[in-house]
Amino acid sequence: MSGEMLSSPRQFRAAWVATVTNIDWPSQPGLPVDTQKQQFLALLALLQSLNMNALIVQVKPTADAFYQSRYWPWSEYLTGEQGRAPGYDPLAFIVEEAHKRTMELHAWFNPYRVSLHDKLDALSAHNPARQHADWVVSYGGKLFFDPGIPAARKFIVTSILEVVSNYDIDAVHLDDYFYPYRVAGQDFPDDATYQRYGKAAYASKDDWRRANVNQLIAELAQAIKHAKSQVKFGVSPFGVWRNRSVDPSGSDTSASQTDYDDLYADTRAWLQHNWLDYIVPQIYWPRGFAPAAYDKLVPWWANEVAGKPVNLYIGQAAYRINTEPGAWADPAELPAQLRYNARFKEVQGSVFFSMKSLQANPLGFTDSLRQDFYQAKALVPAMPWLSHQALRPVFLKPARQVAQGVELDWSDAPPNPARAYALYRGEGQNIKFSSEAQAPLAVVHRQGHSEHQRFLDTTAARGKTYTYAVAALDRLSNESALSALQTITLS
Repeated sequence: MSGEMLSSPRQFRAAWVATVTNIDWPSQPGLPVDTQKQQFLALLALLQSLNMNALIVQVKPTADAFYQSRYWPWSEYLTGEQGRAPGYDPLAFIVEEAHKRTMELHAWFNPYRVSLHDKLDALSAHNPARQHADWVVSYGGKLFFDPGIPAARKFIVTSILEVVSNYDIDAVHLDDYFYPYRVAGQDFPDDATYQRYGKAAYASKDDWRRANVNQLIAELAQAIKHAKSQVKFGVSPFGVWRNRSVDPSGSDTSASQTDYDDLYADTRAWLQHNWLDYIVPQIYWPRGFAPAAYDKLVPWWANEVAGKPVNLYIGQAAYRINTEPGAWADPAELPAQLRYNARFKEVQGSVFFSMKSLQANPLGFTDSLRQDFYQAKALVPAMPWLSHQALRPVFLKPARQVAQGVELDWSDAPPNPARAYALYRGEGQNIKFSSEAQAPLAVVHRQGHSEHQRFLDTTAARGKTYTYAVAALDRLSNESALSALQTITLS
């Protein structure tokens, strides 16, 4: 298949940027501010070169923060010491820089994880986990907030809303860590919490645990939209909801742990209640893998979202390429998974774990993205169920030939809520553009507050005739009608 057949004019293309233990950024704690910034700009430059349109940055890796917070201390992964200020606001910086490049910035939170060790007194003195030690449990050598304590849940929701209110993020994102993955021979130590808060209403502790996570998701969904209706809410759960052996409606898998039965994350309920705007199941196994085959799980998830107001993106295991013998040693495996995704209209994009792997280009996979899959630009898939103000078309002036190429000028008078513009180009005259079928030539950020905007097409070739059109885009990637067409023949 060609790259044109494999991509779509609307396709979510993103990478996770993990900050816990400095997996992706910054490369180590304690770096100078300028070095941290330059490292992040390098990540953005790579994503731009791949025609990606979003990134998901871990802003709360444990009970800490990559932003100015009244609730959480500064992260140790910034400075080497939890609570020490880094000298700038990383989240403010990355939001601004992502938006300059017309990329969405999804803020990724780990709601329950307190630390990767079990020493409460090693946390900063003002860490909420130390101030509310009764909320914290130790399990598997790590510390967690107990999801069954109502006050802890309320605190977590409130702290996430702080970011929604104070920063221009495009989405709130949670990953697969709800109740922790089971440790052999150990039960999560929440029996006292269950006796106090759950037993009267739930005969089954498992049902109560699921209800606790459901309540977190439901409250977050409602609170985010109440604060800012345009901010999206997405989750990237473990790739198996339930095995068919325990539930006939589950997937044809035999995963050793599942969302529903082990992490107490009832992702199906979240979809049925329309709590999420998007879901990104982490399908981190190869095709034909007997316990959890990629080619069995993608259609299962596609069926789950069919007809529902939610977008499905797939979490792709770039980090597994060339790490073990078998399928992951085959450079064709992950490209074949992307081709498989294209068979399902419900699959509207991919998210790659993680940024470090895209930088490393394992077995040439990053090159494959650039050359085969993401040759052309793509807009983020729309979410028509989210409220928005209709956009008016812009006024495109006649195209002008200049020394560097073709200059396009257009006016976009307020109060049009445009955050960016999609520019379309066709070769020849009498072009009939369809923004739903044609990838844009470029997507550019609105420059300041002026109604006058400009773009220079440096790829136009002399001696050819081109027709151009421009559409306004709001922050949700809703598109206006196209401008009037402008045709130019270059000398």
